[in-house]
Amino acid sequence: MNKYLLPVLAVLIGALIVLVLKQKRSLFTKLLLSFSGAFLLALTLFDLLPEVYHHLDAKLTGLYIMFGILLQIILEFFSKGAEHGHIHIHKDNTQFPWLLFISLCIHSFLEGFPIHQHNDMVYGVLIHKIPIATLITSFLVQSNYSKMQIAGFLIFFAAMTPLGTFISNNTSLAEQHIYIINAIVIGIFFHICTVILFESSEGHKFNMSKLLAIIFGVAIAYLI
Repeated sequence: MNKYLLPVLAVLIGALIVLVLKQKRSLFTKLLLSFSGAFLLALTLFDLLPEVYHHLDAKLTGLYIMFGILLQIILEFFSKGAEHGHIHIHKDNTQFPWLLFISLCIHSFLEGFPIHQHNDMVYGVLIHKIPIATLITSFLVQSNYSKMQIAGFLIFFAAMTPLGTFISNNTSLAEQHIYIINAIVIGIFFHICTVILFESSEGHKFNMSKLLAIIFGVAIAYLI
């Protein structure tokens, strides 16, 4: 059950950080973003990548991963990089951000596929979603959208990852197709995590706290 609840809980925590604690892009959020990028990348390398290469042809696997990277670049053309913390606030804009909404939902839906019964990827997605949900909620609140619009955005966003997990585990998709989708998701994770790690500090320089957050993220991923 955790594989369905934890991604939803991550969005709820991120929203509460903004709505209750009134925290936006704080130092804690920046460090959590760095930690989440390292943690998710390490889990992908330690857990997901070997499994995919074991079940698929090596060269085709590389092709699927590259497709995932390109797909994420296309999604970010519309989301403007919200998946890794780049959200630009336009306070005078009252039109609902449909392109951002659709892009984030596609991304969240796909990242649910690698999550299954005995897979630690759900923890990577959990940690990844908290700072992203914080920044998205902050963007929606500061852009003066209605409470109904904000609630609807966050509910659908939160539901997409469990939906992807449910389809992955409960449909008649061939096992081969599931591994292909997982390879595509690896490419998506690679792109997002590397952007987070290399753009998580000013001037592309790591200060000590961010470096420790990244090392800690890799270490925790290795140990679980």
